[in-house]
Amino acid sequence: MTRNWESQAQKGRDILNNSIPKQWLLPVDRLPPVSQKSVVDFPRKSGLLSERELIITDMSATALVTEMGNGKLSAEEVMVAFLKRAVLGHQLLNFATEFMADEAIARAKEHDEYYRRTGKLVGPLHGIPISVKEHISMKNRTCNTGYVAWVDKVTTEDALLLQLLSKAGAIFHVRTNQPQSLMHLCCSNNITGTTLNPLNRTLSPGGSSGGEGASMGFRCAPLGIGSDIGGSIRCPAAFCGAYGFRPSSLRNPVTGLKVAASGQETIRGVVGPMASRSIEDLELFQRAVLEQEPWDIETSLMPVPWKTADPKRDMTVAIMWDDGCVRPHPPITRALRHAKEKLVAAGVKVVDWKPYKHQHGWEVIRALYYPDAGSKQRELLAESGEPARPLTDWALSYGQSMPLSHPEAWALHDQRDIYRDEYHALINSRGVDFILSPTYPAAAAVMGESQYWNYTAIWNLVDLPSVVFPSGITVDPKVDVLSEEDRKYVPRDEVDEREWRKYQGPERYEGASVGLQIAGRRFKDEETLAAAKAVEEIVSEKRHSKI
Repeated sequence: MTRNWESQAQKGRDILNNSIPKQWLLPVDRLPPVSQKSVVDFPRKSGLLSERELIITDMSATALVTEMGNGKLSAEEVMVAFLKRAVLGHQLLNFATEFMADEAIARAKEHDEYYRRTGKLVGPLHGIPISVKEHISMKNRTCNTGYVAWVDKVTTEDALLLQLLSKAGAIFHVRTNQPQSLMHLCCSNNITGTTLNPLNRTLSPGGSSGGEGASMGFRCAPLGIGSDIGGSIRCPAAFCGAYGFRPSSLRNPVTGLKVAASGQETIRGVVGPMASRSIEDLELFQRAVLEQEPWDIETSLMPVPWKTADPKRDMTVAIMWDDGCVRPHPPITRALRHAKEKLVAAGVKVVDWKPYKHQHGWEVIRALYYPDAGSKQRELLAESGEPARPLTDWALSYGQSMPLSHPEAWALHDQRDIYRDEYHALINSRGVDFILSPTYPAAAAVMGESQYWNYTAIWNLVDLPSVVFPSGITVDPKVDVLSEEDRKYVPRDEVDEREWRKYQGPERYEGASVGLQIAGRRFKDEETLAAAKAVEEIVSEKRHSKI
């Protein structure tokens, strides 16, 4: 007998299954075997995409806008190419919650007609396919946020961010998966299931924007939209070999993002861009949004227009090798050493960053995540009767067993603000412009093992804008073996031991991309993106395809 929550969850799966463009599905016998870990090269082998479509889906958003502007590409052919790749990606990775193929193609045709008639682009994101995390509201569509209780919830208008992006010319073609509760660094729920990592399907694509991570890693869209309260943009970007930007809070509009504990301000979540190809695309997204002055509508936003910041090598980059709590795995340290070598050779001043009371920072932020002791999340689970996923229970255990009283909350707010000011003061006193660090202790989490957030969450607490980019290093079983020093390492505590023991050998993480994270000063978002662009150009080699 089917339990009630299961029949409700099936409604969400039906929305997905009914939306998939069937003409682009491949027969199962033409797909890679389930045992095949990496599927990033399958689009070329599949025969589904033409050579021209493969080139299109390998291009950055910036390059695509340029080519559509000079008439070499149409918005329709760009949209069809990415839709085909997204359908293929979903068959392999289960990353989507809903396709919007007919609407997306129709809008692309409207863009082409506008261009034919005027010789102009609709806007700076003309014809760019953008994948969207499911909990970002879309008019007349359901928005379940990973909860079975909300499977039937239909929103009445687009989130403000989507309205702005649409005015800039973007087109939304697929919605993407997220974990139950939005508080996992993996991506699994009781509605559409578990999303896989395209680089290694035994690994998590990250969370909570895990569907977006997979979308970017498989290049199902040149740009995507994620949200981040503890690493939910940056970890999926790092795990899947892509790019992600966590802006300072109160810069990007969040009206229309559906969450269980709406109104919670103890730790502000943010929404931001993810990209498959370049940091330049992250900046393109930010500029297109903020030049429309969203603070005139969402009045809590900082009224700060986007400004131009040029990449410069005259900067001081501090490398945080270890956060003082959990030792990173060997591939992470190798990537940081490689980065230091390249930066020093390029004339960039590099110093070491001594982390400041990160354990204290974690104790503060973990209490502030759930000031109500997670009651809102638990109420939603109880409403449908769906079981909590293991990592939902894990995340809820971060908080206290009883809701915070007002005096307790005020005391934690005070600690948060004092710590934030102390951290900024240290950055100033040490003469540091940017901090380069791991994104996560491992290159990616093995499915279900994403239990340590503080390499990213610390910047949420301090509210530093942060960019993740691929280091150019991937886990290599021949290179990333434990050294003699590694074998002698004595963990500091049980958390450090838990995370260190996960590295039983590089084979567990084979093929995973090592993403590095660079953090700047609060509200210096433009400068942080520019610095990340300069650092990435120095550290890694990039190749772009052209028509």
